[in-house]
Amino acid sequence: MANRHTGGTTPHSQRLPREARRGDGPLRASWDPETRVQSAATSARGGGTPGKGGALRRFVDNWGWRAYAIPVLIIITVAVIADAVRSPSVAETGSSGEIENSNPGPIPGADDDPNREIPEMGQLPPGGPVLEAGAGSFYVVPGTSDVIGQDSGELNDFTIEVEDGIDTGDFGGDDAIAQMIEATLYNPKSWTADGKVKFQRVDGDASPKFRISLATPETVREACGFDIELETSCYNPDTERVYLNLARWVRGATSFEGDIGLYRQYQINHEVGHAVGHPQHDPCPGDGRLAPIMMQQTLSLKNSDLHSLDPGGYAPDDDVTCRPNAWPFPEV
Repeated sequence: MANRHTGGTTPHSQRLPREARRGDGPLRASWDPETRVQSAATSARGGGTPGKGGALRRFVDNWGWRAYAIPVLIIITVAVIADAVRSPSVAETGSSGEIENSNPGPIPGADDDPNREIPEMGQLPPGGPVLEAGAGSFYVVPGTSDVIGQDSGELNDFTIEVEDGIDTGDFGGDDAIAQMIEATLYNPKSWTADGKVKFQRVDGDASPKFRISLATPETVREACGFDIELETSCYNPDTERVYLNLARWVRGATSFEGDIGLYRQYQINHEVGHAVGHPQHDPCPGDGRLAPIMMQQTLSLKNSDLHSLDPGGYAPDDDVTCRPNAWPFPEV
């Protein structure tokens, strides 16, 4: 379980029901069941011809060469079944179930297009180990706030949650995570700037509009799918949960050139943007300009890279490249 601050935390949601998960289904760490096949020949007493091997000899006489093939087929069948029930590995993990810092590339997973070109820019940067899978359930970090934003804005109340199993002490603790999220959303450059949105943090037994949740990569894949073999975050409207991928929270993105703080602000604003009514993604509008907040900056700042991931999608096939940007309204 996760290290939590004194004062208590409130367990809230359980593991996602399978019907609420999107994509091709969860990809779990592999396991290796031990399959043992034992055989024994039992000699029948009576009714047999002395010196001829009894029941075993009669079995061979009746079945011929098939008597030798049947045990072999049984062994092969058991081996195939054991291989079939193994779940495919989703990452190269150490004994602690962590993503190792020796592999800065993409974590293997489902690939519906083997010819898809994965941009180097979108690969997870090298860094410290990251927990690959938690419990799948979440606890609410205690804390509330006043309503932030203009009176005209639609109220979006939210909780801040952490997946059980994540040790947040490795990067500041629960309070540091909560303060980062609040400071980002309450910044005048965030979604409140145009007067259409206002925010309020709640906790306890509240039923918020959405839940901002720090989650392990496996849990994110279960909730968001893993069609593109790159670590991303997402908002799942079925679960009303914003999933912030722990791997990205810790290591950031290559396009942000090591600025983890700026990347976390982008990660929060981009995914919350989906939750407050911006389902679309936007391309880079011009060379050297700040990227739109709804551009998939985690994957690349160049339109052609994004086009290669989704040729029929929103990004044109050109080399127009933006600069990283964490804010919906950066000029405010």
